[in-house]
Amino acid sequence: MRDPYLVLGLTRSASADDIKQAFRGLAKQYHPDLNPGRPDIEQKFKEVNAAYSLLSDPDKRARFDKGEIDASGAERPDRTFRRAWGAGAGSGRGGGFGAGFGTRGPGGGAKPGAGAGDDPFADDMFNDIFGATKRRYSSGGGAGVKAKGSDVNYSVSVSFADACLGAKRRLTLSTGKTIDVNIPPGTRDQTKLRLKGQGLAGLGGAGAGDAIVEVLVDNHPLFTRKDDDIHLDVPVTLQEAVLGAAIKVPTLDGQVAVKVPAGANSGTILRLKGKGIPNADRKVTGDLYVKLMVMLPEKPDAELTSFIERWSKGKDYDVRRKLGV
Repeated sequence: MRDPYLVLGLTRSASADDIKQAFRGLAKQYHPDLNPGRPDIEQKFKEVNAAYSLLSDPDKRARFDKGEIDASGAERPDRTFRRAWGAGAGSGRGGGFGAGFGTRGPGGGAKPGAGAGDDPFADDMFNDIFGATKRRYSSGGGAGVKAKGSDVNYSVSVSFADACLGAKRRLTLSTGKTIDVNIPPGTRDQTKLRLKGQGLAGLGGAGAGDAIVEVLVDNHPLFTRKDDDIHLDVPVTLQEAVLGAAIKVPTLDGQVAVKVPAGANSGTILRLKGKGIPNADRKVTGDLYVKLMVMLPEKPDAELTSFIERWSKGKDYDVRRKLGV
């Protein structure tokens, strides 16, 4: 696999937000649903997903930057070997493979001679190289190692409405298997869903790991979420504000009619009960709060200007009195 930074078009100094934004753009560009019958695009989509999976995890990213794991997230076993070899054979003390290691004596101490105690990495090297064999045969005379499979990270992008109302997204796993992921109603941005048993296979008959799916929710051009409620700014004309009117406003599931009370000001808030976001845990649905914004005509109107000039004479109309200015 290529360097994940190159896959996402980033440098190593990229922030977490830079990584997320780059992924969102590329995930939309290469999404298989938007490119049906294009195996090359599907492969690019998998590559982008894998790169984001590694770089969005702070621990994995740090280990990759240090060279401890490769671009696929796999360990680099040669690093431990090179470290021990360099500390022993390359140190100039004895010059041979075993020169810097010494032998163990009674009570766990190192016997003098043969470079005993010269190499602080000797025990680490033996443990790293031969530890797996020792664990395998230390109990049961050759019984196989059992270890649960590793979890695998994925991510999916959903629209604001789909996150609020619930949806399904098709996900291709690293194994090539395709599954439908259920996005529960009310899902928030960066929520992580755990799909049990959909990670890497275990060893020695142990269970598979899980798939951890991070849900990235797109912003909405009109709605703003606050807990389980939705807030929406709605422009109204001067005559609608002064005289009152029935207007239509958008909601998550279509338009509804609301009544603008006569004499409404900018900032007047209308509450539409139950038109917000479902909360499965509390078994309630939030509300939609509509803030009215009184708008003057886009082009100056001479008749309106003349009327206001006549109307304002002698009127006690000080809207900033409470500010003390």
